[in-house]
Amino acid sequence: MLSVSGVHAFYGNIEALRGVDLDVRAGEIVALIGANGAGKSTLLMTICGNPQAASGRIVFDGVDITRRPTHEIVRAGIGQAPEGRRIFPHLTVRENLQMGATVTDSAFFDEDVEKAFTLFPILKARQSQRGGTLSGGEQQMLAIARALMSRPRLLLLDEPSLGLAPMLVKEIFRQIGAINRRQGTTIFMVEQNAYHALKLAGRAYIMVNGRITMTGTGRELLADQHVRAAYLDGGRAAGT
Repeated sequence: MLSVSGVHAFYGNIEALRGVDLDVRAGEIVALIGANGAGKSTLLMTICGNPQAASGRIVFDGVDITRRPTHEIVRAGIGQAPEGRRIFPHLTVRENLQMGATVTDSAFFDEDVEKAFTLFPILKARQSQRGGTLSGGEQQMLAIARALMSRPRLLLLDEPSLGLAPMLVKEIFRQIGAINRRQGTTIFMVEQNAYHALKLAGRAYIMVNGRITMTGTGRELLADQHVRAAYLDGGRAAGT
């Protein structure tokens, strides 16, 4: 479904991605893990067209989207819940969902809202509440639900567990699995909580300094001694 080939990307003079190669097949959950500053979020943003790749190719469903603007990429079927949630704090929950649905046929809105409320029942109870007054976990649920309102075939999740209490982390990952199983949505997830990410993902990649350094199934990487030493043993992921 998604193919990233030899992608380089820059922020000013800083080369953030250094020849990234990876693929995500339809129906998968694929995780990308790595330390802060490794380039993980930059990769997701580059897939979405901001920044655009300096070189290399990004192909989605057989179509080269490397030079496409972000709104065309979203219309093609890629949705994103960005790092830090970035909901609209002064809009209500329902209005935030409306913003996510602007690229789809309005005839689907009520149906898609009900799907979001089924997935995250707390949002139904909070639908008239301003987004900025929600808890951190509720805001993360809203960010994911808003991304789903564009009816994506590929959902990009950037640090969905960031800043959440351990019980909420488990709930968020449970719902990510449900989105994949029930809705058939392919998921590509950036996550520093390596334990939960690798436990959920069918396949995963490890990024170091803008390069992919290792790949395998989630189970294989969980068992790898080098991965455990770098991202699990003694780290925050091991204690969650």
